[in-house]
Amino acid sequence: MKPVRIVTPFPPGGSLDLVARLVAADLTKVWGQQVIVDNRAGASGNIGTEMAKNAAPDGYTLLINTLPFVTNQFVYSSMPYDPLNDFTPITVVSSVAAMLVSHPSLPVKNVKDLIALAKAHPGKITYATAGPATNPHIAGELLNHLAKINLFVIHYKGGGPASAATLSGETQLYFTSTIPDAMQHVPSGKLRALGVTSAQRSPVAPQIPTIAESGVPGYEFGTWHALAAPAATPRPIVNQVSERVRANLKSPEAIQRYRERGVEIVANTPEEAAAFLRKEVQKWRVVFKERGMKLE
Repeated sequence: MKPVRIVTPFPPGGSLDLVARLVAADLTKVWGQQVIVDNRAGASGNIGTEMAKNAAPDGYTLLINTLPFVTNQFVYSSMPYDPLNDFTPITVVSSVAAMLVSHPSLPVKNVKDLIALAKAHPGKITYATAGPATNPHIAGELLNHLAKINLFVIHYKGGGPASAATLSGETQLYFTSTIPDAMQHVPSGKLRALGVTSAQRSPVAPQIPTIAESGVPGYEFGTWHALAAPAATPRPIVNQVSERVRANLKSPEAIQRYRERGVEIVANTPEEAAAFLRKEVQKWRVVFKERGMKLE
């Protein structure tokens, strides 16, 4: 029996990779069959996603992906896949709120202060990203769009270098990939927590306000993790995988294990996952157009 492969189109270390490994470990136990995570990074997820699209539609190759899965079409002039037509959604596994943090040298204590400073000095305050069109970039441009400010973006090759740049003061702001990531450095004063990106406060850090309640009504950003299969995968296989994954995710042990890592379970049906992805395409089309986010 050959192993099942979960293609993860980003490098190890981020929240998508973490969730892929948790899902793979659970499925290996339940199926008694090896499920491996295959990291195929590059081009903001396009390389690994195209590879999964072209895999045999037999259930042995799955894809786990996040926001660039639906937003890359707005920044790349040509695309190797169509997120809605080349894949069959299995489930949205989970979502993760990010935290906006600042280097302590930036003279702001909260999001209201940041907006006032950014309006007084347009284009002068910098934020780090894990690369063009990655989740921290999208989170920052959503803030620019809704708060009517112009933070200046600096791209790095991955979340690790971007986080290090803000810790060192090379950049002034960063959206961390998870809230526990930020909370390693906030108590010591190495970073200042300005707000969480979710609609509600996080159970991991309930003392930190949301960006929405801090002066940017409507701000909501979450890194979701969607599991999908190549489009021609037979429906019975899709349903079987979806049911198994959702059953694993809904156990109290799984909920606790994910929550400790700052991850909230979603575990919706294939139909709900498809509707969610369609809605995400519509939402982000507006933001990307407004902010002129393009890669040439």
